[in-house]
Amino acid sequence: MADKKEKTFRFVIVGGGIAGVTCVEQLSSQVPSADVALITAGPHIKAVTNYKQVSKTLEEFDVEERPSSVLEEKFPNLTVIHSAVKSLHTQSHSVETADGRVFGYEKLCICSGGRPKLLTQDNPYVLGIRDTDSAQEFQKRLSKAKRIVVVGNGGIALELVYEVEGCEVIWAVKDKAIGNTFFDAGAAQFLIPALEADKPESAATCKRTRYTTEEPAPGASQTFTADRNSRRRGSGPTEAGSALGPDWHEGIVLRGTEQVSRRVSLEYQCEVEKIFTSEELLNSPQQTLRLENVGSWPVYIQLTNGKTFGCDFVVSATGVVPNTEPFLNGNNFALADDGGLHVDDHMMTSEPDVYAAGDVCTACWEHSPLWQQMRLWTQARQMGWFAGRCMAAHVLSEPIELDFCFELFSHITKFFNYKVVLLGKFNGQGLGPDHELLLRCTKGQEYVKVVLSGGRMVGAVLIGETDLEETFENLILNQMDLTPYGEELLNPDIDIEDYFD
Repeated sequence: MADKKEKTFRFVIVGGGIAGVTCVEQLSSQVPSADVALITAGPHIKAVTNYKQVSKTLEEFDVEERPSSVLEEKFPNLTVIHSAVKSLHTQSHSVETADGRVFGYEKLCICSGGRPKLLTQDNPYVLGIRDTDSAQEFQKRLSKAKRIVVVGNGGIALELVYEVEGCEVIWAVKDKAIGNTFFDAGAAQFLIPALEADKPESAATCKRTRYTTEEPAPGASQTFTADRNSRRRGSGPTEAGSALGPDWHEGIVLRGTEQVSRRVSLEYQCEVEKIFTSEELLNSPQQTLRLENVGSWPVYIQLTNGKTFGCDFVVSATGVVPNTEPFLNGNNFALADDGGLHVDDHMMTSEPDVYAAGDVCTACWEHSPLWQQMRLWTQARQMGWFAGRCMAAHVLSEPIELDFCFELFSHITKFFNYKVVLLGKFNGQGLGPDHELLLRCTKGQEYVKVVLSGGRMVGAVLIGETDLEETFENLILNQMDLTPYGEELLNPDIDIEDYFD
């Protein structure tokens, strides 16, 4: 194996998503003399654009697909290799690509992302949305659809049900409330009316970050309808690639055949029992199925709450699993419980000279009490950046500290056209019963939740234009005792920023 290496690079990065590209940029600027290779299957890479540091830890950016030549022009030391990785040989420090070439590395960083957890493999009526290709396929099929079923409760599901028009949507979530990866039931109730309302004519330019999915009363359903005719911008062609950019639905016309603008029915606390075609339905011995609005549909989906729906197709938006497959065979990687590559506080895996960043890895160092890993765009960028720093530091024999971005979890995104900011233990993650919540909610305008533990702020959810993110970030970071303020902390008549300048 070792004798047929085509070329050995000082640094090899696998994956053209946000983590991989950010890692390449960091390495190329820190060690401009080093040969760097980026191995990526698609012709396009994901670039961070319009980056804006909003506060100490909050950042906003857009994600754009660009031809990989853009990177090569920027960094003369970079070679982009267009192929999937077939296998990795950590002993001989080499990577074999699908087209049979072998490349050596001194240091390797795996940024291969996640792949969608599909409800079922190879069912033509089940579509997983993960990359631009599947988004286009979705658009094509939606244009002929009257009813679809969306399964999942993470970011992609949330965006999808809000953006789809002219098609009835049955939304099956396994939790008691929508979006529980991102917020609690109170915030979910605050957002729900947006599903009934007409969408604003043209959404303001939105910046979004990325979705990860984790896992209401059984049998309960809610229906929201909004009638309106509207048109959305046409879409330009995109190529196959890594995970979707934050604005993946921008410029894609998500419209079905019905005249109704939006009609979403929610089925809470249920999962998919089984999926079958109309032939299978006719031949099934159990004619006892409770068919909701019977008719002849290409596919039927039976939920664990006992209801069965016919629809044109099913969208599987049930999260991602770390894409470790090509790297494990013949190597000795330690894996975390969630299947991700185990990385330490220098982004190193258990194999020598192999680092990992983004969705493929799991942060296994002792976390700051205010940080947790979520597979999001922001963290893919931060991990890719930090992995590049660590690889460069090791080569240059410089010391390296865990970056400040891992001190406090922070994420800024947009759901149902509301700005959403999440800070720290925003859902009381891991705090047990020993925490209290303060809430302020103005219907249709803002939702503010603060998580306190021992009188100190440890998390917050801000929905709407609250302008509180910097103040709250500071209060969480400096762990000031807020007991004296009590409920006044969220009194809308008090300008809290003045207090804590």
